Amino acid sequence: MIELSEQERARVARVQQELEEGIAGLADIGPSISIFGGARAQVGSTVYAEAHKLAGLLAAEGISIVTGGGPGVMEAANLGASEQTGHSVGLNIELPREQLANPYLEIDLNFRYFFTRKFLLIKRAIGFAIFPGGFGTIDELFELLTLLQTGKMAATPVVLIGESYWNGLYQWLQQQTLPAGYIEAGDMAWLHLVDDTELAAELLLAHYFELQR
Repeated sequence: MIELSEQERARVARVQQELEEGIAGLADIGPSISIFGGARAQVGSTVYAEAHKLAGLLAAEGISIVTGGGPGVMEAANLGASEQTGHSVGLNIELPREQLANPYLEIDLNFRYFFTRKFLLIKRAIGFAIFPGGFGTIDELFELLTLLQTGKMAATPVVLIGESYWNGLYQWLQQQTLPAGYIEAGDMAWLHLVDDTELAAELLLAHYFELQR
């Protein structure tokens, strides 16, 4: 058996600690929906306003809203949740260019590793809303789709909000990846492309109410 170095043992211990603290920290939040989107979305922008609105509609039903805890779409969603009855949760990450937690968090957990943070963003969620964003948002989207495709996650709606932003990617999957045989038609069933925040809320709430039966 290969012995781990002291540095590797320390890293394993940190990962374990992050997972244990994260799981414990989220133990009592109940059903949640994770909202993803760009940290660079500006206050007053349409994307910011729509994320705020969607989170409020969901949190008004008692659903907890979980985000990456930072600015932009994450801040907007946490603000919307904080104004309603659902928990407002942020899972922040240590970055070289410091990302401060937004001020609307009821539960604020901090992480060193992206993979532990992503695991917890996904673990308790009964649905996902994806607003326009950059590499991080797109990475989170495709991780969700991979988990769904491989059966590592129960069937869960993934709602893309913003047709003009996401349509090119959606059509590429439909017109290139699907015909080439790299994905199957059923793999696209989890994705919902919408331009209406209220429709996004309806899709996510319908799944939530179905789970309550």
